[in-house]
Amino acid sequence: MIKKGDTIVNARTGQKMTFLETWAETNGTQLKIDCVSPASSQKEKSHVHPYQENRFTVSKGQLLFTTDGKEHLASVGDVISIPKNIPHSFYNADQADAHYIQEFFPALKTDSLFETFFVLERENKLNKRGTPNVFRTALILLNFKNEIRLAHPNWKLQKITFKLLAPFAKLMGYKAFYE
Repeated sequence: MIKKGDTIVNARTGQKMTFLETWAETNGTQLKIDCVSPASSQKEKSHVHPYQENRFTVSKGQLLFTTDGKEHLASVGDVISIPKNIPHSFYNADQADAHYIQEFFPALKTDSLFETFFVLERENKLNKRGTPNVFRTALILLNFKNEIRLAHPNWKLQKITFKLLAPFAKLMGYKAFYE
């Protein structure tokens, strides 16, 4: 379980997250993370947070956001606020590390979601794009359905597919979250 002050590092991307406030410290109202993202050419998959606002405050470097199909370059001092259920992705397209504060309102289980992906990366259980196999994905995205969903295909189709795959994933020994 992630606690205030914990730092996790993604072995593949070098992304570092230090948790400043977790759901436990804020009674679930907020998650606040101090993040550093090295330069990268890999964009994350477009996704939505169906019940959360996601806010970024850039303190060093730049981040390139795609929000609802529109690109926006955020630089030092910029605050990007992404309302709930809006498709988005971001990455550091600059040469220097990007340093930013990322916040989620409400927190939900987003800290556990990040921990799950960083543990899977550390254990070499993600592909080159940072994605688990389809069976692990099914369990993880069903478990974190209130925190994150892929932007495409629509959620109803994802949910049906994931529910069909989940029993096989459990038989394979996969879990819905990792600590």
